[in-house]
Amino acid sequence: QLRLVESGGGLVRPGGSLRLSCAASEVPMNDYAVAWFRRFPGKGREGILCISASGQMTEFDDYDSVKGRFTISRDDAENVFYLQMNNLKSDDTAVYFCAAAISGRCTTYGMGYWGQGTPVTVSS
Repeated sequence: QLRLVESGGGLVRPGGSLRLSCAASEVPMNDYAVAWFRRFPGKGREGILCISASGQMTEFDDYDSVKGRFTISRDDAENVFYLQMNNLKSDDTAVYFCAAAISGRCTTYGMGYWGQGTPVTVSS
């Protein structure tokens, strides 16, 4: 069974950058769609970006707020995928989750595997 572990979160000043990593283990992730979500305090998880098993990128509902600043990538050879976050704003403060779907397709409801979440705080 696929296991996901995020890393790279922390405290950053507005305008700064962070790269979140999600390492997959136990199973090769190349057949999975992989995605990033975030959860703001007091709210549910919102999808940001996803890459299908075939390499097609999908923008989820929360992408408009990060457009031009966040990018997703995957390295199947290393079994890891990333969320590069640039020009961070205080509104990006949230807990970030990586996720994967065994279907290989990007749908917000199809993610059956989740990381534990990593907090990102954007503050001066």
